[in-house]
Amino acid sequence: MKWNKKDAPPELVKEIAAKYGCDLCSASVLIRRGLTAGEDLIYYLEGDKRYLRNPFELDGMDDAVERVLAAIEEGEKILIFGDRDTDGVTSLTIVTHFLRGVCKSPDDVFWKLPEYDEPYGLSMEAVEFASRNSISLIITVDCGISDFEEVKRANELNIDVIVTDHHKPQERLPEAHTVIDPKLTKDGAFLYPFADLAGCGVAYKLVSALRFARGSAFYNEPLCFFNVSPANDDSYLIEIIKTRNLAVTSRLSETIVPGAVKIGATRLPRFLEGQQICVYDGAAQKKMCEGIFGRSIEFAMLDMAPLFAEEIPQTKGKSLLRLKDVSRIALYSSKPPSEAQVLYNLFVSYARKKEKIFAGDDDEDLQLAAIGTIADLMPLVDENRIIVKAGLTALLKKPRSGISDLIYKFNLNIARLCSTDVSWQLTPAINSAGRLGEAGTPVKLLLETDKLERDKLVNRIKMLNDQRRDLADNTWDLVKPRAEENKDMFFGNLSFAAGDDIKRGVTGGMANRLSNAYKLPSLILSYNNDIVTGSMRSVRGYDLQGILEMGRDLFIDSGGHNYAAGFSLKKENVDEFLSRLKDFSQTIELNAEPEFIEVDAELPLSYLTPEIFKVIDRLEPFGKGNREISFLARSLKIIDIDFIGRRESKHVKLKLDAGKYKWPSLFWGAADRISEGFKVGDVIDAIFVVRRNFFNGQETPQLVIIDLEKKN
Repeated sequence: MKWNKKDAPPELVKEIAAKYGCDLCSASVLIRRGLTAGEDLIYYLEGDKRYLRNPFELDGMDDAVERVLAAIEEGEKILIFGDRDTDGVTSLTIVTHFLRGVCKSPDDVFWKLPEYDEPYGLSMEAVEFASRNSISLIITVDCGISDFEEVKRANELNIDVIVTDHHKPQERLPEAHTVIDPKLTKDGAFLYPFADLAGCGVAYKLVSALRFARGSAFYNEPLCFFNVSPANDDSYLIEIIKTRNLAVTSRLSETIVPGAVKIGATRLPRFLEGQQICVYDGAAQKKMCEGIFGRSIEFAMLDMAPLFAEEIPQTKGKSLLRLKDVSRIALYSSKPPSEAQVLYNLFVSYARKKEKIFAGDDDEDLQLAAIGTIADLMPLVDENRIIVKAGLTALLKKPRSGISDLIYKFNLNIARLCSTDVSWQLTPAINSAGRLGEAGTPVKLLLETDKLERDKLVNRIKMLNDQRRDLADNTWDLVKPRAEENKDMFFGNLSFAAGDDIKRGVTGGMANRLSNAYKLPSLILSYNNDIVTGSMRSVRGYDLQGILEMGRDLFIDSGGHNYAAGFSLKKENVDEFLSRLKDFSQTIELNAEPEFIEVDAELPLSYLTPEIFKVIDRLEPFGKGNREISFLARSLKIIDIDFIGRRESKHVKLKLDAGKYKWPSLFWGAADRISEGFKVGDVIDAIFVVRRNFFNGQETPQLVIIDLEKKN
């Protein structure tokens, strides 16, 4: 495969490094990945929670908060319903933990999720359970967007349902009290600026909004941020940003010549009606308003400058113009922010600091949101990066109970836990419980306060994880030959295996292994009595939603994302489904497999030392949408070769001489290639990622080889 290192002009590298305060290597990596706009870079170079979007920007959040507050006030019983995977478990834990802490009695807060072979999504049984137990509010997390009949039944029983989900909605929505989903659209555009939050991200936003509503003096206060400044030709520019719950609701900008128009002829009176008018340097603002409209017109202004100075001392004595020049948020704007925007940004920082909006259990919630976001393979871009980065930072500082038990039991290094460790170690353990019929066990662990009880629960999860690994290994031995037999069944566009000896709990993992092995979208069917469960995974840019739509009338339930989805159907409908799928598979169009290995940065050997982790750590977290950094180094000398593997020697350990530092290296699946073409003493060029390896309490830097070439 060819290697491709995109151009990164030295002048642009220096410009970005200087402007945003990052090193040259990080700047070159970002440029090669097409990240040069400040609006994108902010999520790579910053990690503070203040860069998260306001939860009230989510459509429906206001109504949801009002309904939950009413339930808390009236002592209503509430049921939280989630999904069995890690995203669902963390979502459910975030909301349940918060509500049990604020409701009149913790016993008024119930939780449920699908156990054993129960289908995905809110179930009729859960709705009937709510009715029998006098529950008047159901909140779904990580599910519900397609549960039309279940929500309808809840309405018939006088139970309100708040749906919080992140899956793609169908053309119509369930008739719930409120629906919150970042993928909701209007006129073809998403209503929320970032559509790829995980279910736990939405749950975190709901709890953040509730925490703000219960603890902030600014909840539901209509505030506007007003600024007047001289413009050209003796005119003045008036800018107003109107907000509610600190979220921008509308803006107004007018240029006015003094004496040319009466205030009643402008849009100002109607726009300002009922608003608390916040300004900076009230005396100067009042004087300019008098110059424009005369002294008979008075504006009731609240001067924020002295209040800001108390909480944010660096603002004292500075004008908005000066503050604009030093604003960290303004630094990333594509165009200079207005003075009104600077005033609004300052107020948000002031409110968060004064009212300790990110205090309390917020860090614990973010830890769960980070784990769920990584587990659900959400793109680690935009605010998902802040959620994961801030969540992992909080976890390293003080892991919440339950997570700390898992880290100890699975012997993870808490000092260096990263997104890769979460993906490879924590989430499979949590998922294993749901796959083997005990999805509630991790929830109990995360909610449990008694240490002895948590010990029992984490031991159970460890046992289930060991069983899941053994089951997966044994099932792969069944799945792979069946996929080979079926390779022409769908015209080479889909890999497929099925059987009643394929357990439902590992179908997702098997589909994933198939898609990786064959570089094709993959489908696994598990036959379980009269119900058949299907799991699909995709590659090469193919959207699985087309298959879901094709068979929707046959499914009992279905859901998922563009590249990972699932469904269940009656056994009697399988033949019809496969017949349709055979015809449909002829229309599948796959992106061509990559012809190039992309190089993010070429390192001189003198730079190939453990110091390179400063660059890597800065651009963490890595995952979907932000792959690990691929480095290129030339003229590395092989000084040792060793072959390894559980059943047979498939992999290679190398030691590479980079001059200052000798690097232990792994090259997965390359035993044949190395044994046939390379020997100790050969000099190579290599593309690799750099990781930390932990063994017996020791940390060792190592390279993981992507590709290599022998020097002539």
